Amino acid sequence: MSTEEHPSADPAPAGNAPRSLAEALRTRDDASLSALLRARPDLITPVPTDLTQLATRAGTRASVVRALERLDRFALQTAEALAVAPEPATYEQLLALMAGDDRDPAVTGAFPHALGTLREQALVWGPHDRLRLIRTARELLAPSPQHPSPTGLGPTVAEATAGMSPGRIQEIVTAAGLASTHDSVSAVASLTGLFTDRAEMSALLDRAPAESVDVLSRLVWGPPYGQVTADPARHLRWLIDRGLLLPTAPGTVVLPREVALHLRAGRAHRVTEPVGPAVEAAATHRPQVVDSTAAGQAYTALATVEELLKDWHEGGPAVLRAGGLSVRDLKRTAVALDVSEPVAAFWVELAYAAGLLASDGEAEERYAATPGYDEWLERPAAERWARLASAWLNSTRTPGLVGARDAKDRTLSALGPGLDRSAAPEVRHRVLALLATLPEGASPAPDSVLARLQWERPPRSPQPADDLRTRLARWTLSDAESLGVTGRGALSAQGRALLGLPPAAGHDTAPAAGPGDKLPVHRRPHPAPETVRSPAEQAAAAARAVRILAPLLPEPLDHVLLQADLTAVAPGPLRRPLADTLGVLADVESKGGATVYRFTPGSVRRALDAGRSASDLHAFLGEHSRTPVPQPLTYLIDDVARRHGHLRIGSASAYVRCDDDAVLNEILADKRSQGLRLRRLAPTVLAAQADPGALLEGLRAMGFAPAAESAEGDVLITRAHARRTAPRTAPEPVPEGPPVPDATLLGAAVRAIRAGDLASTAPRKPTSADRPGSGGLPRTSSAETLATMQAAVMTGESLWIGYVNAEGTATQRVIAPIRVEGGFVTAYDRTADEVRTYPLHRVTGVAELADGQA
Repeated sequence: MSTEEHPSADPAPAGNAPRSLAEALRTRDDASLSALLRARPDLITPVPTDLTQLATRAGTRASVVRALERLDRFALQTAEALAVAPEPATYEQLLALMAGDDRDPAVTGAFPHALGTLREQALVWGPHDRLRLIRTARELLAPSPQHPSPTGLGPTVAEATAGMSPGRIQEIVTAAGLASTHDSVSAVASLTGLFTDRAEMSALLDRAPAESVDVLSRLVWGPPYGQVTADPARHLRWLIDRGLLLPTAPGTVVLPREVALHLRAGRAHRVTEPVGPAVEAAATHRPQVVDSTAAGQAYTALATVEELLKDWHEGGPAVLRAGGLSVRDLKRTAVALDVSEPVAAFWVELAYAAGLLASDGEAEERYAATPGYDEWLERPAAERWARLASAWLNSTRTPGLVGARDAKDRTLSALGPGLDRSAAPEVRHRVLALLATLPEGASPAPDSVLARLQWERPPRSPQPADDLRTRLARWTLSDAESLGVTGRGALSAQGRALLGLPPAAGHDTAPAAGPGDKLPVHRRPHPAPETVRSPAEQAAAAARAVRILAPLLPEPLDHVLLQADLTAVAPGPLRRPLADTLGVLADVESKGGATVYRFTPGSVRRALDAGRSASDLHAFLGEHSRTPVPQPLTYLIDDVARRHGHLRIGSASAYVRCDDDAVLNEILADKRSQGLRLRRLAPTVLAAQADPGALLEGLRAMGFAPAAESAEGDVLITRAHARRTAPRTAPEPVPEGPPVPDATLLGAAVRAIRAGDLASTAPRKPTSADRPGSGGLPRTSSAETLATMQAAVMTGESLWIGYVNAEGTATQRVIAPIRVEGGFVTAYDRTADEVRTYPLHRVTGVAELADGQA
């Protein structure tokens, strides 16, 4: 089989097999090293000085755990199988553990790719006849009494008999029908050979009592440990005498790994999953229906965010001392938006993630709209939606956690700390990408999406439903529908464009796994390329989504339909000046496809307080109504306007002034005015001990229509005060580990690692650096360093130097000095492949290269 046909083939002949991971990395080309650094970006922070340091870093526990967590289920099962295989293992031995004695064709076909993935990520190294799992991964995955293996296998015969007396081992060998040996090592080897011989093992089990076979069947898939009494039953004694169960502690026996593998027909796992479950379609709709439904949801999302920030127009709720929104304020916001509290938390967090909402930073800190909100309002509807959707897609804020408890048993609040989850953007992208693999207009079965994600990233939680990624996926499906990224559960055209996916013509393909990838869609890797996009690419995708969505959104209207019951019906979205004015003149009674506004004395008075006259209101309604202005509405406006400002209130503490003393007599006679503590100063003036605002509200509650006036006696025009924060930027997502490096950084890192490795492995003559405690760098005096440098300039030889840069980092380099002057050496740096100048005081020492290496 050729290397091209076998993705995990290692061209290195067995005779030149690498003896360490560092040597294995030296056999890789630049493309392979780049793939490793791209798959495990934590290895590049900071850039390793050479391949030995890269190998060391790749074997650290934190890095290996991160790499294992990002494997799909089949690749992880392959690593788990290699952890219970002999070390080193052959390709055929590992394949047998995965595919079993019957060599499952699905497993056999998928196995090379899984092994290639482990090789690429430096979790496995060595040629096919000497495969090795990196030591840290073996420690994590190999079985032990304290940490059972995911395979359910126990220790080998050799491991289980390590502390057993030689006499007892010989008794087991004899009872199993084998010839006795002269030493324990050969006896254990003989017993192991029996247990791994399929024919001999079958013959032995054929002679076993039925009860004994039943005991083995209960232990075969794990856990492999069982309890026995001091005097075991006859069928248990039969197993113990022949080594089919071996004691590990008083009262405890274990099923040896070789016996379990025979009973499993050679399989390391009970269920092997070489292929991820396909995402199934639950229903199919016409694409036009999906897109129009999603567009309707998108428009509703815009209206909801506007309503939220309009509700907080004059200053929103106070910020808790620990940060975030109080439970009471979240409930009040949910009532104002007519949604449940979890949904209200989603909209609040969405506005925050989009940079439309923030805390004002004042002494008594409150939430308010940002100046960016006013700019956002002026943009076309499709662009406003794209900003919200992009913010949701890339934000690490997780509204679904609101109300849950953190590690310190504190309640997580909306807009508060502790809601960032680094995995959220990747899960959102991946869920939507899976939806894109379905036929156009098809909505998925949610369980199939969750099953696919759990295969791609096996959950660490014993309860998969409680796994964070599973919950994030559920929230993604719900949030995408609310936001209009999906319609009726299916991915919309604007949602597809926002992801940067090709148009619907390519709906049945997933993002390519790489050049030459011929795997089916359900088997392609998922390195989350969707989340690694430059700002320019994201902006281009958002612009494309805007172009698709814009024609689907309804055009704003410039008219309403007035009705005789003092209501106005807006049959669609209204243009902003009309909507703003009507929002002051009337109260919203109901929403939906058409918005119903109701005119009341209070709403008309609100418009008059804002500086509108009765004639202005009549002209406004006549201009914007497609139906005649009803007479009851005309009478309502005139009646409120006639009484509006008849009473005047100013500040003394406060006073009431009216030219009609009969009205003032009526106020004094009303029992409801006693709380205002009014007294007559003159026939047309009353004084109050309440402040002007309380006096206004009190008289309005009594049915009067007073107006506030200034110190000069002019009527004060009251408009809603728009509270805004100082300029704020949207919250930055919290990354999950180091960012994935781009091609430029990868190329520079690979060159630097190669250069450092060349310097560290270049043959050289023995120096003081070879003595213990020298630190590995050459150490020479300043005079010796200068003399050696000058001699190398004349002879043209290359030198090995130690160099400490301005940051204090020590490196090794191979240079060919060109000139030495002024305390500097100018030389061709073979490790960097360029001419550089180095201060001599930073050179720790110099040594000559071995003969033939200069």
